[in-house]
Amino acid sequence: MVTRRKSIPVNVGGVVIGGAAPIAVQTMTKTDTRDVKATLRQIHELKEAGCEIVRPAVPDHEAAEALKEIVKGSPLPVIADIHYDHTLALLAIEAGVHCLRLNPGNIPDRDKVSKVVNAAKERQIPFRIGVNAGSLPEEVHKSMREQHAIDRDNREQTADRMVEVALGHCKILEDLDYGPGFIKVSLKSTDVWTNVMANRKFAAARGYPIHLGVTESGPVEAGSIRSAVGMGILLAEGIGDTIRVSLATSDPREEVRVAHEILKTLAFRNETATLVACPTCGRLEYDMVPTVNAVEAHIARLKVPITIAVMGCVVNGPAEARHADIGVTGGRGKGVIFKKGKLYRTVPQEELLTVLLAEIDAIAAEPQLPR
Repeated sequence: MVTRRKSIPVNVGGVVIGGAAPIAVQTMTKTDTRDVKATLRQIHELKEAGCEIVRPAVPDHEAAEALKEIVKGSPLPVIADIHYDHTLALLAIEAGVHCLRLNPGNIPDRDKVSKVVNAAKERQIPFRIGVNAGSLPEEVHKSMREQHAIDRDNREQTADRMVEVALGHCKILEDLDYGPGFIKVSLKSTDVWTNVMANRKFAAARGYPIHLGVTESGPVEAGSIRSAVGMGILLAEGIGDTIRVSLATSDPREEVRVAHEILKTLAFRNETATLVACPTCGRLEYDMVPTVNAVEAHIARLKVPITIAVMGCVVNGPAEARHADIGVTGGRGKGVIFKKGKLYRTVPQEELLTVLLAEIDAIAAEPQLPR
């Protein structure tokens, strides 16, 4: 088992980030924040999908004002995503948000930063300091461009710069006596190795909880792979207290689904059904893919940690899926259903899917023992 890095816990609207708390899943809303009804509808959908913290963008004063109704109607803690304008942060605090995604280094006037911190202190609102490789301060970009002419493989130098900026932002809050217990940090890059190096370095430098993500990871298929690799390396090293999968998709529920799959694969979380299926080959004797698709759609709603196996032949039947709660293999006009690797019943091929789905529902309805 992985030994997680010790971090200083931060409370975000009742969800604890860091310490001994489970790794939390969060995402951003894709709606126009000024559209309160659409944003709240999406937040409720995200909660149903397993999201635990939500972050709406706050690009202007109208969006900041909309946060009042959004926070009031949200079933999830709300983080306000704010850049550059301290007045938006003040409005978000008044609206009752549970956390601010804000880089104090992006607000050059220290008096303005102090106003935001003082207002946050009154309500015990924590900050998430987010540093992205693609939006480092201008003087850092200039240095990186100069280095790029000498060394094209400058991942480590970029990672060092990201950590330098993150620590600088942390120090601004620390100097204002608002540090441990109220700071969590993210260091994100589209490049996986830059991402990994930056987070490793920060994890060694400070005990603040770390929010993991691979920024601008791409469309669903490629982005899911890039996110799984980039975050999986760090999670396997015990680094990371909350995660967000960033995908180019209109439905953020897909991001939540992938995030839970990453955590489930690494055995950090196991609260939903798991489907395993053989890759198929020349031994396949029935059209297995429609069965896999139907089972996947059916179990998407289940909030129980059961495992279902769909196999294509006797080779990949009970022997390779013996740990599944229930599974099937088919062919030659009949389907075999097995439980815990043992033969349960045989049914005609055309009835296999219907019987399997009914058996899955029956198992899901049983009291679940700890695993």
